Amino acid sequence: AVANKWPILYDESMNTVLRQELQRFNKLIVAILNSLEDIQKAIQGLLLMSAELETCFYHIFDGKTPEMWLAKSYPSRKPLGAYVNDLIERLHFFQTWYEEGIPVVFWISGIYFTQAFTTGALQNYARKYKVPIDTVTFDFETPKQFLKTLPTERPEDGVYTTGLFLEGCRWNDESWMLDESQPKVLTVPAPLLHFQPQLRTKLKVFNHYNCPTYKISTRKGTL
Repeated sequence: AVANKWPILYDESMNTVLRQELQRFNKLIVAILNSLEDIQKAIQGLLLMSAELETCFYHIFDGKTPEMWLAKSYPSRKPLGAYVNDLIERLHFFQTWYEEGIPVVFWISGIYFTQAFTTGALQNYARKYKVPIDTVTFDFETPKQFLKTLPTERPEDGVYTTGLFLEGCRWNDESWMLDESQPKVLTVPAPLLHFQPQLRTKLKVFNHYNCPTYKISTRKGTL
């Protein structure tokens, strides 16, 4: 269905990103459903309870996310309840994307394979302006006009994103720059960011800090 509604287009790489993301989530959902069905059959004596299934059962019983699921999953350190809620939110995000079209603002932390998403944004720019993609990179902006309200239209180039967090600092809405954390507050949401593709030779020059971005709190999976 998604292939018919959002076909692969030369000038819109986000259609390809959507299809690939749904394929990954479908595999995860199948793994979860199969494991739960097999556990139920094993409890009823209709199927042999393997060591893997038994481990999965006890992880669920203890409120942990089973390793069997994580093997097919996006990186996550959440316990079972939080993991399921997070998965539902991600599926809702992609269901809305499928039904309503490419989002104005992308929930970047809800994307399974973030590198494919960022590459898609760069590829759109490279194809639009007919430049080699390896000469393009991202500039980043925090548009002041979207401090209190989200944008209603996609940017001319690049993507608007939310869902990142700052650790050990905060964004100061008055000075419009990074600032010291508030007392006893380690992590805060980052402001809306505009991932703006730009030729490497035309990047803005200003005082800045190249901050690493990680997918999970163990600082694995650098973007």
